[in-house]
Amino acid sequence: MSASAPPLDRWGDRLPRRLGLWSAVAVLVGSTIGGGIFRTPAIIAERVPAPLPMFGLWILGGLLALCGALTYAELAALYPRSGGVFVYIRQGFGPLPAFLFGWSELLLIRASALGAIATPFAEYLLRSLGFDPARPPYAGAVHWVAALAIVATAALNYVGVRWSALFLNVTTAAKYAALALLVLMAFAVGHGSFAHYTAAAGPVSGGLFGLALVSVMWAYDGWGDLSFVGGEVRDPERNLPRALILGAAAVVAIYLLANAAYLYLLPIDRMAQSPLVAADAAQSILGRFGVGLVAVVVMVATFSTLLGSMLTGPRIFFAMADDGLFFRGVARVHPRFQTPWVAIALTATLGIVYVLLGSFQELADRFVVAIFPFYALAAAAVFTLRRRRPPDVLPRPVRVVGYPVVPALFVLATLYMLGTALWQDPLHTGLAFAVILAGIPAYRLWTWRR
Repeated sequence: MSASAPPLDRWGDRLPRRLGLWSAVAVLVGSTIGGGIFRTPAIIAERVPAPLPMFGLWILGGLLALCGALTYAELAALYPRSGGVFVYIRQGFGPLPAFLFGWSELLLIRASALGAIATPFAEYLLRSLGFDPARPPYAGAVHWVAALAIVATAALNYVGVRWSALFLNVTTAAKYAALALLVLMAFAVGHGSFAHYTAAAGPVSGGLFGLALVSVMWAYDGWGDLSFVGGEVRDPERNLPRALILGAAAVVAIYLLANAAYLYLLPIDRMAQSPLVAADAAQSILGRFGVGLVAVVVMVATFSTLLGSMLTGPRIFFAMADDGLFFRGVARVHPRFQTPWVAIALTATLGIVYVLLGSFQELADRFVVAIFPFYALAAAAVFTLRRRRPPDVLPRPVRVVGYPVVPALFVLATLYMLGTALWQDPLHTGLAFAVILAGIPAYRLWTWRR
């Protein structure tokens, strides 16, 4: 702990609590609505080329996100600490699984997330300037522009959570309103057809359905990120559960409406061939002006999500270091800005390396496969904590609605999704699992060294 660090509060955290309810909602919504809803509908339409099953996937993903948010509401109110999922896993299952989560965040998850979020930002920026990001030399420039975006968001987070939260609030409101406006215009003045909802482009494969769910969950991911800044939310026993539920519900609603608008404007076979589907949908309404407008919206959206991910992710490494499971220097708090500056710099560096070396789809799939085992493990901590520390021993400010069905559904659905990913793509999924398991000897070595 640095000499200039503030003392521990009553929940055991030492970062200042500066985020109110709506800032917490903005962190969740801002961290979620990014490149996913603008980029992944084409991937999902290609893997599931029938409208009703495709919509079923988005609904299923939304229900899973809500189940996860309802489950985390109990854990977040019980342990409103920096690190979120790391803390829940440690409390429920001990230091080894918690270390594996931090290890995976360090080597796979956070850097992949930053790269996958920054890539659509760079693509739309280049497209708005009149360059084709799919062709040389601009295909290579995408990686460098994305790296610069990571540097910019790291700098904003370095100088304080208050400025990051203010920027996140403004950009989150802007991109949510822009998506709502796109939906409204699609049905009001768009030259689409409701016949697109029944016209399939091909058969649906069960295996590809499960693989498409991985992409859907990438688009929905972000609801769990709020837990990572639990140590900086004011009145956390009330605000964290409310923000989790309100934010997740708002994201599910706008995602379903956006996909309905896309499909109304574009038949599913065209959606599958449209990586920048929001731009193509807007072009069908407003012509070239619509493309430019959507490019600006996507840039704001993805930059906002990148800012949210850079705000939340470093708190995991900070919590690990504060808990003695990582180098103590990573837990340093800046004496002036009161931010975990070493953890922010480490996260940004890893994100830059990954975005320079990987493609969007590689980064997105790697992220989902690596993080969801730990999302499920953290949700399962509700069961172990209820048994070991029942409510009459450790009172719960909030309890899971629909317990035990809601957390059980989330855990089982996550296991199904991961099993499908392993079956359909054993090489990349297996490599991700191998990296996670390599953390076991690393943990033994770390504890022996200490």
